[in-house]
Amino acid sequence: MPIERVSTGYEPRWYQRDIHNALRRFSVLALHRRAGKTVLAVNALIDAALRCQKPNPRFAYLAPYLRQAKQIAWDYAKEFTRPIPGAQYHEQDLQVTLPNGARIRLYGADNPDALRGLYFDGVVLDEVADMRPETWGEVIRPALADRKGWCLFIGTPKGLNLFHDLYHYATKGTDPAWYGALYTVDDTGAVEAEELRQARDTMSDAQYRQEFLCDWQAASDNVLIPLDLVIEAMGRHLRQDEVAGLPVVLGVDVARYGDDRSSICVRQGLWCREMVAFQGLDNMTFAARVAQKIQDVSAAAVFVDAGRGEGVIDRLRQLGHSVVEVNFGGKPGNVRYANKRSEMWDGIAEWLRAGGALPADNDLRRDLSTPTYDFDAANRMRLEPKDKIKERGLRSPDLGDALALTFAYPVVAGGRQAVQAEGVDYNPYESVG
Repeated sequence: MPIERVSTGYEPRWYQRDIHNALRRFSVLALHRRAGKTVLAVNALIDAALRCQKPNPRFAYLAPYLRQAKQIAWDYAKEFTRPIPGAQYHEQDLQVTLPNGARIRLYGADNPDALRGLYFDGVVLDEVADMRPETWGEVIRPALADRKGWCLFIGTPKGLNLFHDLYHYATKGTDPAWYGALYTVDDTGAVEAEELRQARDTMSDAQYRQEFLCDWQAASDNVLIPLDLVIEAMGRHLRQDEVAGLPVVLGVDVARYGDDRSSICVRQGLWCREMVAFQGLDNMTFAARVAQKIQDVSAAAVFVDAGRGEGVIDRLRQLGHSVVEVNFGGKPGNVRYANKRSEMWDGIAEWLRAGGALPADNDLRRDLSTPTYDFDAANRMRLEPKDKIKERGLRSPDLGDALALTFAYPVVAGGRQAVQAEGVDYNPYESVG
């Protein structure tokens, strides 16, 4: 059968052409707004579908929501396949069937279970930062295994999340199957200067840096702890002698759900000395780990999350350790905060600005720069709840909560903890004898 040349009408810009030539089995593209990433991705699907020699080729385009996929990509899919003789359209299924039997279908990542059991020869994941992390690892990656399919991840940076992790891996250069690239508006020249000027005038600095400069470190305006602050703290290095004499404080966050982590933070003054996380430990085993850590570091104070930590707290007390239970939703010491958790997290922010040093841990970096905040009707600062964070497709910030617990109450030197009870003023400078 003779090969027929067909022009779809797609005329890639110079950087799109470079990207097409560089694509590998797994490719991660961070592109600024209005760079034409959806057009690029749809045409990559069409080209691969037409060339596929396997029986019953299957290709997919996923957006965070099905309605979003339809709004963004369906018209492009039809526009660039109309010149292909014999192309058929199934509006209800958002599917294009090409003459060689290849199918390109649009899906929403909001219902990843609907994709289980399918196979794909090629997939585009658009706006990966807004998808639930399990969409890739638990659904799409296995669906590519049988036929050694490819995947193209596209999006605009939105802080530290799955998209950032994939981009970081792809650009390390250690895996030849992966390719990563980032193009800012200054790189492409795709947006006119006057349009950019107007955008700068009406957007916050963080928004402009994120949307047009592809800045992974640009935090949302209502993120409590900016990513820049966290990265700066991870670049600081303190020594034991620089914090000598200061009390060692432990923060212990107990896992609430199956995918949460039980975490221990060891902090001494401006130095977060250690951060440890455990997955799937029962309360007794975790309590034993905490007890060992108390002894190893000679902890002066131990603050444990009371929300799901009753068993851990009871066991530690049975073992003879003095621990303080902290209710995240309890009354704060300062009326500026809606609850205790908000107060403790703001304590982290103040500590970092004062010169706090953090271990270089990717999970901790993501945890600290994730929660947003707002103000309630009484104008009290309120941190984003864990459940809301998970609804955004992000992991519970368990490491961040463990660090926050070290700021639950004042602790003074002298080998014992000094804790402020609710409603009782506490002078952190009083003699402890």
